[in-house]
Amino acid sequence: MLDYTDLTRDELKRFDLVLQQPKAGYRFTLDPLLLCDFAGAAAQQVIADLGTGCGVIALVLARMAPRARVTAFELDQGAARLAGENVRLNGLEDRVRVLHADVLQIRQYLPVSCCDLVVSNPPYHKQGRGRLNPHPGKRAARHETTAGLADFLAAAKYLVKPSGRICLIHHVERLADLLIAATAQKLAVVRLRMVHGTPGAEAKVFLVELVKGRKNSDLQVLPPLIIRSGEEQQYTDELKTMFQGN
Repeated sequence: MLDYTDLTRDELKRFDLVLQQPKAGYRFTLDPLLLCDFAGAAAQQVIADLGTGCGVIALVLARMAPRARVTAFELDQGAARLAGENVRLNGLEDRVRVLHADVLQIRQYLPVSCCDLVVSNPPYHKQGRGRLNPHPGKRAARHETTAGLADFLAAAKYLVKPSGRICLIHHVERLADLLIAATAQKLAVVRLRMVHGTPGAEAKVFLVELVKGRKNSDLQVLPPLIIRSGEEQQYTDELKTMFQGN
């Protein structure tokens, strides 16, 4: 049983958010913030977040898109409860709802083609691949359980409008898997950006945008996103802007 009683309260000042997180369990990293920035959700009105964890992506997008209503799905019951508490803590109950539900069950909760934007920071590792973390919360967040990458894409395709967008962040070792699954789902990759820890480092994760009903010839490969640079390994100006705003 995961422990969601020993919590910390962490601030995201740019978005005027306070988030409770398990002190010893899985805690969100930079990846959700990179995804939110990449998604650029200011004009979106209906958003779905597949695998919300403590709710960070759903809450940040709600702040970024002041007219949006966000539905966040989370398989783990304790995490879903915590995400709901974070929604209430930040006064966003009228625009963000958290559902304790598997990605495989989304058809029970939302109609087809209802979303302008679908986002996800899915588990990076396939079942049986990679070193398993002994902590159950971290293990569930990093390794696929009931739903694999293809299932996340299928759920996103079901939810997104023909004119809408799907944005994900994933580990580079899964890029080929994503391209294969996207082709099978008839989803076109239209934007791709690799994320590097430092200028000379290999990319660890990538950001990707997909749509349905468009050809892959429209693919735009963006300049690499660098997290830290300089002798003191400070955040780059782009990262500082993500955290602090203009």
